[in-house]
Amino acid sequence: MKRIFVMLISLLLLTPLLTACGDQEGLQDGYYTAQASEFSHGWKEYITILVKGGSIVSVEYNAENASGFIKSWDNTYMQNMLQVSGTYPNEYTRYYANQLLEGQGEEGIDALSGATSSYGSFQILSQAVLEQARMGDSSIVIVDTEH
Repeated sequence: MKRIFVMLISLLLLTPLLTACGDQEGLQDGYYTAQASEFSHGWKEYITILVKGGSIVSVEYNAENASGFIKSWDNTYMQNMLQVSGTYPNEYTRYYANQLLEGQGEEGIDALSGATSSYGSFQILSQAVLEQARMGDSSIVIVDTEH
């Protein structure tokens, strides 16, 4: 009887470990990228995340033009946007990326005043990149970000 009891306890303790191995709900380790399908105002937005140990450890959110130049590096664009909107790409891309990193995709992202169009795109791209990470599919997913 004691032997059966010990075996039952052992099985109960091992069950969570065994079921965790088949759990595909979490994020799979690797690099994942979601990219807008079209250019918007000359820029194509993208998000790349790095997942390690089932957690997001790095997030890059930005946009590039047709020649591959990164939007947050464009000082002229930054100065013009700052005067009109009160923010600029290097600020809002880091702001949104940091929220995704801190919330691990489980918490909502707050919009930044002056960057609401990019906020909408970020929401769509982040959901797509998180889905890729859940599936463990490291191919670049192309997403329609028109909202």
